[in-house]
Amino acid sequence: MDVEAVTTITDIPRWCTALAEWLACVAYLSQCRTSLSRGRRWLLAGGMLCLQILFMELTEAVLLWLWVPCMLVAIGLMLLFIYLSCDIRPITAGYYCVRAFLLAELAASLAWQLYCYNVGSQEEVLSLEILYTAVVYGAVFGLVWYLEKYWLTDSHDDQITWRELFPAVIIGVAAFAVSNLSFFYSNTPFSSTVVTDIHSIRTLVDLSGVSLLYAFHIQRASLRIRYEAETLNTLLKSQYAQYCQSRESIELVNRKYHDLKHQIAVLRQEPDAAARSAYLDQMEEDIRSYEAQNKTGNEALDIILTGKTLQCQENHIAITCVADGHLLDFMDTMDICSIFGNALDNAIQYEQTLPDYERRAIRLSVSQQKQFVLIHIANFFEGTLDFEDGIPQTTKGDRAFHGYGVKSIRATAEKYRGSCSVEVEQSSFCLKLLIPLPQRANS
Repeated sequence: MDVEAVTTITDIPRWCTALAEWLACVAYLSQCRTSLSRGRRWLLAGGMLCLQILFMELTEAVLLWLWVPCMLVAIGLMLLFIYLSCDIRPITAGYYCVRAFLLAELAASLAWQLYCYNVGSQEEVLSLEILYTAVVYGAVFGLVWYLEKYWLTDSHDDQITWRELFPAVIIGVAAFAVSNLSFFYSNTPFSSTVVTDIHSIRTLVDLSGVSLLYAFHIQRASLRIRYEAETLNTLLKSQYAQYCQSRESIELVNRKYHDLKHQIAVLRQEPDAAARSAYLDQMEEDIRSYEAQNKTGNEALDIILTGKTLQCQENHIAITCVADGHLLDFMDTMDICSIFGNALDNAIQYEQTLPDYERRAIRLSVSQQKQFVLIHIANFFEGTLDFEDGIPQTTKGDRAFHGYGVKSIRATAEKYRGSCSVEVEQSSFCLKLLIPLPQRANS
C-alpha cells in the first residue's frame, strides 16, 4: 500500500496533536513548584499553545522525510514549555517531557481512532472532531492529573538522574517508533496496511508505553522514598551512637573530676605558697563551672549539649542555651538525639565556614508555650536559601546524599503530632518546633 495514501486517510488533525501536547504538559506542570506568578504562568501557557498550534499547522504539508525533524522540534517546544514554567533542572524537565509527549500521542491517537470508527476517517465534521477531542482529552488528562495530584504526591522531586532519564527515553522512543511504523514501512511483521489496524496498533502501543513509563515512575518514586527512609534511619542511629559515646565520655570525665576534688582537698592540708593556693582555688572554680553547665533537667539533652558545647569551643563558636529539659521527659531518647543532634550539627557545620569568629553564634531554647513545647534553635546566617515543601535545599554539592537533617527533625516532630518550620530572618537561620505536651505533662 502506498505510504502517502495511508497518511492521508489516517492523519490526525494538526490542531488536535498540538492541543494534546499542550494539555499533557499542563497535566504535569500543575503539580510542579514554580516561582512564576499565576498571571505570568498562564501567559506563558497561552503563548506556548499558540506557538505549538501555529508550528503544527505550518508543517502540515512537509515532505515525509521532514516529519521526524518536525516532531523533534515539537518535542523541543514541549521541553521548553516545561522548563520555563517550573523551577526544575533541565534533566528533570526532560524526564517529564518524555512522559508528556507519549501521553499526548496516546490521547490524540485514541480520540482520532474513536472518531474514525464512529464517523469515518474520510469525513471531516469539525463539530464532531471537537466533541470527540473534548471528551477523550478530558478523560485522559483529567485521569492523569488526578493520579499525579492525589496518588503520586511524594514522587515529584528535582533529583532525576541521567540513569533514571535514560530508560524513560528508551521507552518513549521505542513506543513512538513502533506505534508509527506503519506510516513508514507497511510491509513488516509489526505494521499493517489496513486503516483500522493502523489505528489500533498506534493506540495500543502508545497505551503500553504510557503504562510502562507510569510503572517506572512509581518504581523510582518508591525506591526514592525507601532510600530516604533508610537514610533518615541511619541518621537517627548515628545521632544516638554519638549520644552513647558522649555519655560514656562525660561519665569518665565526671569520675576524673570527682577524684580531682579529693586530691585538691588533700593538697590544701599541706603548707604551701600563696600562688599554689590561688592556683588550687582556680582549679576548684573551674570544676564548679563544669559541674554547673548544661544542667537542663533532662539527661539526654544534657549529654548532647555538653558534647556539642565542647565541639563549639574547639571551633570558636559561641553557644547559649536556655532550656527546661523537664518538658522533654515524654520524648524518647533517640528522638531527642535526632532533633538536637541534627539541628546542632547543621548549625555547627555552617558556623565553621564563617571566617569571622565574632559572628559564629548559636542560640538554643526549650520553653513551654501554653500546651506546647517550643524548641527554638538559631545560628548566624548570611545569604539566601531555596525552599521546597517548607524544607531548605541543601547548600552542599551532592543533593542526592545530603539535606536529610531537617527532614529527620520534621519527621520526629510529626511523630509527636507536632510541626517544624524553618525561616531565615535578620541574619539568622531559625529552626522552630512546636510539639503538644501530653496531658500528664500538663497536670
